[in-house]
Amino acid sequence: MRKPCIAAAGILLSVSGAATAPALTLFAQSRSMIWNAVAVERENVYVAGPRWTGSKGPSVARLDASGRPIPYPNIVWNAWREGADTTKAFVDVNALRLDDKGSLWTVDTGSPRFGGNPLPGGAKLVQIDIATGTVTRVIAFGPEIALPGSYVDDVRFHDDFAYLTDAGRPGIIVINLATGAMRRVLENIPSTTARDDRPIVVDGSILMGPDGKPLRVHTDPLEVSPDGEWLYFGTLEGPWSRIATRWLDNFTAPPQTIRKKVEPWADLPPVGGTAMDSNGDLYFSDLATNSLKRRSPDGQVSIILQDPRLHWADAPMIDAQHRIWLPVPQLDRVPSFHGGKSHVQWPIALYRLVLPSSKCPSSPKGFSGQWRAFQCQGAISRSMSAGGSTPASPTSASRR
Repeated sequence: MRKPCIAAAGILLSVSGAATAPALTLFAQSRSMIWNAVAVERENVYVAGPRWTGSKGPSVARLDASGRPIPYPNIVWNAWREGADTTKAFVDVNALRLDDKGSLWTVDTGSPRFGGNPLPGGAKLVQIDIATGTVTRVIAFGPEIALPGSYVDDVRFHDDFAYLTDAGRPGIIVINLATGAMRRVLENIPSTTARDDRPIVVDGSILMGPDGKPLRVHTDPLEVSPDGEWLYFGTLEGPWSRIATRWLDNFTAPPQTIRKKVEPWADLPPVGGTAMDSNGDLYFSDLATNSLKRRSPDGQVSIILQDPRLHWADAPMIDAQHRIWLPVPQLDRVPSFHGGKSHVQWPIALYRLVLPSSKCPSSPKGFSGQWRAFQCQGAISRSMSAGGSTPASPTSASRR
């Protein structure tokens, strides 16, 4: 793997107020591919980005030793063109997610245009076996799941279930991976519908959609709690809600019953993306401030890093060495939001940062899913061995 270069220092805020130089590392950059998703498995780094941004590279790629994106899993899956078969190629990939069974999953919205309808057979969840680099399963979303105007956005897993957000048509998609059954829930309710009074502000300006109105992004970010008991979700603009996963997993529960189980969770600002640590810390990119923040399980929000290079940092991920990877696609600058003219400042960057050590829960309950005491301790040990120190606790930041 190539030797990464260390980018110039940003600002890390601590209790003392002193500025330090966090190790924000520029890992890769591209002048053709606009990536908004990343997945890291050992030495393999995968990136992906939606077609509607004007990206000219592959939809999904593995970065080689020089940082060059190589079509993944192969050229055929990345060779889709208008009028071609949508079922065996990527139309518009918006998210990547690793599971704990050796697979990389890709979320294909099925629509090559922002705000467009999914093409027949185009919206799908694709499973790729990392060991062999082959597609092992394609879960197609029929017209009753991927509706006109749907934008199937992101995915999280727990046991035999997958949960996906729909940023175009408010709601959550639940899939029983064992049986293949799927359904939509929590449709068009306040917790899944973007509000008019929470605009997306970037660089001090409200982001306007192609229709000239403030952009509204419905159900977008989501996370499963480390013990697997809760699904946290929200619109891009916030706030966030939560629901017990047992209600989502029960396909016999009526939709009206499930709606009543939703609870308020966190009043977070508009975010580019999120990643949940094994101890329950939620890391998120704050679009208005070009910053990476952390919400601890007790609700305290801290600034980890504020840096202009994190301009619309999108879906991050935390690797086994307790480093957070931050793709920066600059989505607000793509042609769709500027009358067809790109304002993207090339190159597109992929950064990573060794996270500060996190306190493990003293008495974790429900050792299902990812929540294991040894996992949390292991993450901290790996963080320290990777060069992370234990800085003073970041100062609490006020939420808007």
